[in-house]
Amino acid sequence: MRILILNGPNLNLLGQREPGIYGAVSLAGLEDRCRAEAKALGLELGFAQSNHEGALVDALHDAQTNQDGVVLNAAAYTHGSIALRDAISAISVPVLELHLSNIHARESFRHHSMIAPVCIGVIAGLGPAGYPLAVRAMHDHLRAPAP
Repeated sequence: MRILILNGPNLNLLGQREPGIYGAVSLAGLEDRCRAEAKALGLELGFAQSNHEGALVDALHDAQTNQDGVVLNAAAYTHGSIALRDAISAISVPVLELHLSNIHARESFRHHSMIAPVCIGVIAGLGPAGYPLAVRAMHDHLRAPAP
């Protein structure tokens, strides 16, 4: 089972960027936490991060043939990217939306997700613990019998 952890803009600055909101763990640290969870579950993980919307769309398209599921922290693109929404809708691979912060407790423009309606679920506000939880949730989703 292969899962892609896909991160959007500014997440390459985790650990330095607004630690009061996003915490002190770097993106590499989050990847390490995901790897530990994946090892316990017998999963293969891939990781990608881009500050460019088109690169994220391309990664979603590529996931169609290379991955069984995607965990996506689209960051600010969550709230305005029709292109990401359309890319998720265009592929048959399930996508789980993930956020470090509780987007509903922040600025009002962050309360709406363009991608949530086309994702299998949303994990938000759990900080770094959300990443391994998302790996487990995708694993469980992929293993669940079809309805």
